[in-house]
Amino acid sequence: MRILIVDDDEPFRLALRNAFLRRNYEVSMAASPLDLDSALREGAPDYAVVDLRMPGGSGLEVVKTLRALPKPPQVVVLTGYGTIGTAVEAVRLGAINYLNKPADAEEIEAALQGKRPTAMHDVPSLDRQEWEYLNRILSDCDGNISEAARRLKMHRRTLQRKLQKHPPKA
Repeated sequence: MRILIVDDDEPFRLALRNAFLRRNYEVSMAASPLDLDSALREGAPDYAVVDLRMPGGSGLEVVKTLRALPKPPQVVVLTGYGTIGTAVEAVRLGAINYLNKPADAEEIEAALQGKRPTAMHDVPSLDRQEWEYLNRILSDCDGNISEAARRLKMHRRTLQRKLQKHPPKA
């Protein structure tokens, strides 16, 4: 079985590669959607793990490309910035599952085989989800708190208070 890992986070990508090699998979990797063609030249994958947000393109475009192959692989989308909208879009494009990072190889393999129901203890709290969303917007604004507050339509000090040093517990 061949698995393709498309993720810009090199330590995470290498850790997944090693975990899947131990599970007797042949592993191809790409650091971005731009590297996808060279990874596909190694052979068509049976499975694919795709990060949602990467420099050089969206993981959703990778899902679309992979599902258009003559023998499309089973695709799981991973993200640190999960929303219902992106989950629905990923599944609409052909992903069989959508997991929040951090996810380990065992969770990913189960999701690829359609075996993993979401357990209630895995669901992050609303405070945690809000904190992650606010941080994503702040990141999109290159750390400019005033611009992020404008986009979120909230007072700058309110945003600063919500982005306290430590994230809320999941």
